Amino acid sequence: MNILPSYEYELSVIIVVLNVRDLLRECLQSLLEECARLPGEVATEILVVDNGSSDGTSEMVSREFSDSPCPVKLTRSEVNLGFAAANNLALEAATGRYLVLLNSDAFFHPGALGRALDHMNANPSAGIGGGRLVSRDGSGQPSARSFHSIWGDALTIAGLSSRFPRSRIFGAPDRTWADPNESAEVDWAPGAFLIMRRDALVKTGIFDPAFFLYYEEVDLCRRMKSAGFRVFYWPDVVVTHYGGETTRKFPSMTFSKTASQVVLWRMRSTLLYYRKHHGWQVWLARWLEEGLYMLRRMRNSHNPDPARQERGREAAILVNLMRQAWQETNGGRVSPPRPW
Repeated sequence: MNILPSYEYELSVIIVVLNVRDLLRECLQSLLEECARLPGEVATEILVVDNGSSDGTSEMVSREFSDSPCPVKLTRSEVNLGFAAANNLALEAATGRYLVLLNSDAFFHPGALGRALDHMNANPSAGIGGGRLVSRDGSGQPSARSFHSIWGDALTIAGLSSRFPRSRIFGAPDRTWADPNESAEVDWAPGAFLIMRRDALVKTGIFDPAFFLYYEEVDLCRRMKSAGFRVFYWPDVVVTHYGGETTRKFPSMTFSKTASQVVLWRMRSTLLYYRKHHGWQVWLARWLEEGLYMLRRMRNSHNPDPARQERGREAAILVNLMRQAWQETNGGRVSPPRPW
């Protein structure tokens, strides 16, 4: 699937949602305020993709935003298509010169969207741009990242990246060694906010729908760079992102059915990504995770400390989830039928 090279608007802002009615209302209100700060000649459309919600999300959008200054266009899916495929629905319908992805839990700081547009206009080689993601308390989130590798994933899973964030070696996966106030060309930026050049997407194609959740923006940025375009991080484009706060709790979380499902999705996407871009290294990706989790299980399971015992139980769950992901993707060769 590809998008058409013509455009009617300067900006098309795309938001994919699933059962977040009240949060989406807040997001759209904030987005419309930000759009009002843009110069008058910057025509903007907003495309909302309801990814199978059952909480009245679509009805709320139709009822409350049908007469917005910027047109809010709604697309409904009866089932959860996943992040990549749902965004593709909007990307194929969008008519903006630039295409903006925005999570429903992401909010522009005043003037951020205009600055992102200025950066894209000033950098014709930029295919994708990302901004500085911060939590509600103002603390930074990983916003400018390096492509996944076996070495980088090992540092992350082993906890060395978080333990030595200022090290150029151990802090490489999330570039935590870098000054967050400096612009940089990077490998990839998170999909909570991205601004993309339509002309670049015409050449590279849109998201690979094989990725239901996770790695879809990594894959797209890799293809973008392979096509000769550049990916940038701009620190003056500040976006408050609620969702990134929960991921910090992962190391000590107790696995519920929902949490295990999300981890399984991530593991499936990991295998799909490695098979697609690194071939035989998908085996190393599997062995890396299984091996480190098995070591964690052995180190903690028989410890008298209840917290250590819990970490041992979590590690055992992670080993089984990776084995399940390997089987369900045939070693990263196929994506399970949607919805995952």
